[in-house]
Amino acid sequence: MAEKTTNFTAEEREAMKERAREAKLEAKRQKGEDLRAADEAEVVDKISKMAPADRAIAESIHALVKKVAPELDAKTWYGMPAYAREGKTIFFFQDAGKFKARYSTLGFSDTANLDDGDFWPTSYAVAKMTPAVEKLIAERIKLAIS
Repeated sequence: MAEKTTNFTAEEREAMKERAREAKLEAKRQKGEDLRAADEAEVVDKISKMAPADRAIAESIHALVKKVAPELDAKTWYGMPAYAREGKTIFFFQDAGKFKARYSTLGFSDTANLDDGDFWPTSYAVAKMTPAVEKLIAERIKLAIS
């Protein structure tokens, strides 16, 4: 019998499983089920399970979203905290521990309004949350949803 091989890490396979589960929830949302409270609780739970440094950044971003873009809905996307409008993910937070990375990432999807000519960033490394970083993130979020 042939041995199964894969090019995906255990973390990547877990993210794909999470995404499949999220797709089922998305179908429920499209049928009109209001899952916002459950989605919010799941995001808060995901954040609570992060390593302390990542958790501090994620909590700050979550609070910042509530302040500067309260119209966005919290949900998970590939198991990561994400923020969406009308079901479409605008941006997400990938903690460093998720894929054993050197830094956390704030990433924006193609639905974010970040377009600036022929070349623009869609993700940012976040090593530490400072007032200056918080201000930059708030500006990016406001631009993304404009």
